[in-house]
Amino acid sequence: MDLAGKTVLVTGASRGIGAATARAFAMAGATVGVMARDAHAVAALADDIDGIPLSGDVARAGDMDNAVGVLRDRTGRLDVLVNNAGLIGPISGLADADPDDWSDAIDVNLKGVFHGIRSALPLMRGQGGGTILTVGSGAAHAPQQGWSAYCASKAGALMLTRSLHLEAHADGIRAISLSPGTVATDMQAAIRDSGMNPVSQLDWAVHIPPEWPARTLVWMCGPDADSYLGEEISLRDEAIRRRVGLC
Repeated sequence: MDLAGKTVLVTGASRGIGAATARAFAMAGATVGVMARDAHAVAALADDIDGIPLSGDVARAGDMDNAVGVLRDRTGRLDVLVNNAGLIGPISGLADADPDDWSDAIDVNLKGVFHGIRSALPLMRGQGGGTILTVGSGAAHAPQQGWSAYCASKAGALMLTRSLHLEAHADGIRAISLSPGTVATDMQAAIRDSGMNPVSQLDWAVHIPPEWPARTLVWMCGPDADSYLGEEISLRDEAIRRRVGLC
């Protein structure tokens, strides 16, 4: 897909799916804003892909406003927002979960998506449209032991995608969620090390590389994904993998 002249903002871009996604969009020709709390990591990645470093925390509405503002000032537009930033923790039973850690997951995984949508919408509406993608999870549909914050926040984030489609589709806003399945990242390593629930017992070889969801997110910006507007694409679906060109 040729995205030359387009501007993309990827959150949680310091590593894993986020870093791979930033690289994939840059390879497609887009100008990419890379946002994460780790200023050194985003600066290094931005330098590597000729992108725009945006240090900030999606849990803070002002940081999202600032990131969108920088891209508006630098490029005049925002064509794609990828809400990728996420936390798996705390991995523990409900009765044992630390309230502050539980709240942090909600702040990033759910409120962070809301902050991204809220910040991007005015600019996208003003330019006649845009695409807002959210990295979701199968955890939005089925609970896993020890993942109460993650499951609840991902379910809420999917509802935000559906709400966004309802409210802004007529303004040219394309809203889609992606459930990537299990991906070989630091988050998956933390899950493995926890030893809690069946996901931690999966053989590492079954996890897909982060480049797969990255390539899928780029594909989701094109008309071939329009049948999924307002809903979630599952990368476990072999038909989707074939359409993206992953198998």
